[in-house]
Amino acid sequence: MEQSVKLADDIMALVRREAELRGRSISDQISHWVKIGRAFERSDQLGHSRTTPALAGEIGALSPEEEAWVKDFVEKMGHPTESEIALHARRSSLGGGVGLDEDGNLVCATRNAPAQD
Repeated sequence: MEQSVKLADDIMALVRREAELRGRSISDQISHWVKIGRAFERSDQLGHSRTTPALAGEIGALSPEEEAWVKDFVEKMGHPTESEIALHARRSSLGGGVGLDEDGNLVCATRNAPAQD
C-alpha cells in the first residue's frame, strides 16, 4: 500500500537531483536511501549509536571493523541489481539518460551528450 509523506523542499531537491542522475523514480530513490540508512543502523559494526554521530559529522576515525564493513558495503553497492540493469537497458532503448559523464552530467543514449535541464 502506497503512502504519502511530506518532505522539506531541500530534501526533495536532493532526491529529485539524485533520482535524475541515477535514472530512478523519486519513489525508488527514497526507497534506495532508506535501505542504505537501515543497513547502516542495523549493522553490528555501524549501529545507531555510531551512525547518528557520523551523519552529523561528529565522529572521528572508524575502527578497523567499521572500515571493513564500509568497504564490504561499498563493494556490494557498486554492483547493479538485475532490476537496475533492466532499467538501464529500457532507458537506453528509449534514448533516455543512461549514465554519467566524467563531470557527473546525465548522458543520453541518442546524443551521447549531457541531458539538458
